Amino acid sequence: MIENHAEKACKLFAEGRNCSQAVFTAFTDVTGLDDDLALRLSSSFGGGMGRMRKTCGTCSAMFMIVGILYGYTSKNDINEKAEHYRRIQYLANEFKKRHETINCLELLKGLKVNSDPMPEQRTEQYYKVRPCIRFVRTAAEILDKYIAENPPYKKEVS
Repeated sequence: MIENHAEKACKLFAEGRNCSQAVFTAFTDVTGLDDDLALRLSSSFGGGMGRMRKTCGTCSAMFMIVGILYGYTSKNDINEKAEHYRRIQYLANEFKKRHETINCLELLKGLKVNSDPMPEQRTEQYYKVRPCIRFVRTAAEILDKYIAENPPYKKEVS
């Protein structure tokens, strides 16, 4: 049985995982990765890529999961590459339909860019002013719907 990825992702975020870790690790039952590897792999993308407020970490997590499930390895098949990029753009657009952008700084309206790499403490006040858990939920829901409608293909092992 597939877990409730949105609930699991929100729980991981509320426990202190960054936005990307929360989404990416919620899908380990689908990707086949163990939690430790998933947490380490996605750790760089929180705060809009290392707290630089670029692409939302939840979207980065969606894109990595989709790469694992549907990604290409060919260097020369432009149609395969285009199909994959179309998939990524579709997911980004689904996120934008709900939140207008996939840019962390724009999502966190009014937040100033801060070059300080020190993350903020996860306090009750932090969770009151940060909308990030909504984005975590959105990304997990979009991904669940996409996977349900587009079952991943099995790659043959040579």
